Amino acid sequence: MNMTRKYIFVLALLAPVLAAGAEPRPIEVHQVLSLPAGEDKIVALTLDACGGGYDAELVRFLVEHHIPATVFATRRWIERHPQGMAVFMAHPELFDIEDHGDRHVPAIIGPEREVYGIRGNPDLAHLKREVLGGARAVEKATGIAPRWYRAATAEYDPEALQAIAALGYRVAGFSVNADDGATLSRTQVAARLQRVKSGDIIIAHVNRPTSQTAAGLSVGLQKILDGGFRFVPLRDAEVRALPDTERELSRAVRAAKPG
Repeated sequence: MNMTRKYIFVLALLAPVLAAGAEPRPIEVHQVLSLPAGEDKIVALTLDACGGGYDAELVRFLVEHHIPATVFATRRWIERHPQGMAVFMAHPELFDIEDHGDRHVPAIIGPEREVYGIRGNPDLAHLKREVLGGARAVEKATGIAPRWYRAATAEYDPEALQAIAALGYRVAGFSVNADDGATLSRTQVAARLQRVKSGDIIIAHVNRPTSQTAAGLSVGLQKILDGGFRFVPLRDAEVRALPDTERELSRAVRAAKPG
């Protein structure tokens, strides 16, 4: 069973707890690539464009070193940074633009609920507008409908995961958090990338040009290249959940069972 079908199957089992209105614990989705037989030294770089600016230094490094990346952009970021979008569109062989939402709202549901101080969606209808608003912006800007969705903060209620799958989008997780929301130093970012292994999905940010993300990634990504790895976009990749995420999904299923 591939990851998409498995998610839909598992999430369907959550219906009882969701219908009962229980407040779930958000799940941070951790994934790795499902590598083809005989393939190794393959990793994926994903970059979030939430709000803020455009990290031209980072993008220039990626272009110069021919490193593909999957960019998760919000509608707000797309509209505010036409120059960044123009660079991405000029290099379709390197950059895929996917859905990061309309206004960068976490995929948690319920009045007054927050993740890292960011308010979530008051109800399911708002979540759907967040997902679809971002998708429309991506398609309008690129001419290509997105296939992947990553929510703000990368945390999800089980109900949100179920709704996103029902809308036809695949949730993009990660296995290596390179920059903690563009808050880490150059040295810290480079050190995190030293742990990268085949199949890893890296998350970092392309919207904080005043941070040290670009400097740290340039060091860390170069070492990954020197180690013989190649980078792939998510595009049509198959992914699988890491054990911690599997446990969280299983816990939610157990909580959904009567008694």
